Amino acid sequence: MRKYDDEFKREAVKKVHDGQSVASVSRELGVAESLLHNWKRQAVETSSDSDRELLALRKKLREVEMERDILKNVWLRRRGQVWNGSC
Repeated sequence: MRKYDDEFKREAVKKVHDGQSVASVSRELGVAESLLHNWKRQAVETSSDSDRELLALRKKLREVEMERDILKNVWLRRRGQVWNGSC
């Protein structure tokens, strides 16, 4: 079984917290998804309240941005246009 140092784990978890999917980080780093889920859970459990709040706010922001993009795309399609995300 391979051992991963703390810095490697932190960087992997940071990629997930920054919005990359666990699956893509897993493929990129050659690490099992279950390990990433464990590292992510441990990072949240040992983080401060402000760090947990920041993570929750970033997650909510990604969700709201996705909803905005979907709604904008629907609106533009009804007008006969297609939005490419650069506006």
